[in-house]
Amino acid sequence: MFDRLEDLLIRYEEVMSELQEPDVANDPSRFRKLMKEQNDLQPIVEAYKEYKASKQTISDSLQMLEEESDEELKELAKEELSESKKRVEELEQELKILLLPKDPNDEKNVMVEIRAGAGGDEAALFAAEIYRMYLHYAESRRWKVEMISLSENGIGGFKECVFMITGQGAYSRLKYESGVHRVQRVPETESGGRIHTSTVTVAIMPEAEEVDVVIEEKDIRIDVMRASGNGGQCVNTTDSAVRLTHYPTGIVIYSQTEKSQLQNKEKAFRLLRSKLYELELEKQQASEAEARRSQIGTGDRSEKIRTYNFPQGRVTDHRIKLTLHRLDSILNGDLDEVIDSLIAADQSAKLANMNE
Repeated sequence: MFDRLEDLLIRYEEVMSELQEPDVANDPSRFRKLMKEQNDLQPIVEAYKEYKASKQTISDSLQMLEEESDEELKELAKEELSESKKRVEELEQELKILLLPKDPNDEKNVMVEIRAGAGGDEAALFAAEIYRMYLHYAESRRWKVEMISLSENGIGGFKECVFMITGQGAYSRLKYESGVHRVQRVPETESGGRIHTSTVTVAIMPEAEEVDVVIEEKDIRIDVMRASGNGGQCVNTTDSAVRLTHYPTGIVIYSQTEKSQLQNKEKAFRLLRSKLYELELEKQQASEAEARRSQIGTGDRSEKIRTYNFPQGRVTDHRIKLTLHRLDSILNGDLDEVIDSLIAADQSAKLANMNE
């Protein structure tokens, strides 16, 4: 590990030196690449430098304890030694985590697909609440949200909703949200006052660039039609809605949120690329099933991941046995504690797997 850290320290200094070169500013592609590398290396290098400084402090304190006769100074050296030993242990763990292999999709934007599951209208109403939860969370992190497609049930619920979240590290934090979200409450649609259980399925897909997925023209059928449902001026009077059918997979994408056919077509292709990219990722993950079992679930749509219990005001994440009694704030987008806990559990599982 320490040989690798030394290599990374040398590389970081090389990158910093290259960034000082006058011609780098005139080459935007090279400049972006170097800046990304610097940002990736900086946390590791800073932790490693602190680790080396703490090790040096331990050495200096031990020497002082051997050579110093003044009791007061010896007491100070003991305190410093104890603090530095503790910090070295913390930094060793921190460095192991920083050196874990990075998910290549972590910096990507995400496509979020929310579907009402079991529970009819109540599931659709909860799907709309889950959408608002992610909308508020995105706003808290200053990410941009863009609707791709929406199918409503007429009473404020969402049968299906697809939207894109654009922002730094969006996938790295939201990838743990894929799966079945279960709600337990007395529905607004229920007059008898009985608690019902309904489900919503969430899929988080990294946005795929054109270079990630190549779509052949012969594999696609494009249909244009009038948009349906509520809309602004011109929405229902022009052939602006677009439906894509991908023959090899049978995937059908429908987009009608924009007035422009061209914009709807572009959105539909972005969603199709992300779905095809996700299928490819699932194939890779299936071939690495053993490694996946040691990690927190980040992809299986059939996995029940979380329960939102309204009578008790609690949210439980079943993967890490985490229960929080602040349902309202979580549904209002305060997701950081849940996501941070999932990230920590995932990192611990990966570390344990590496040590086996």
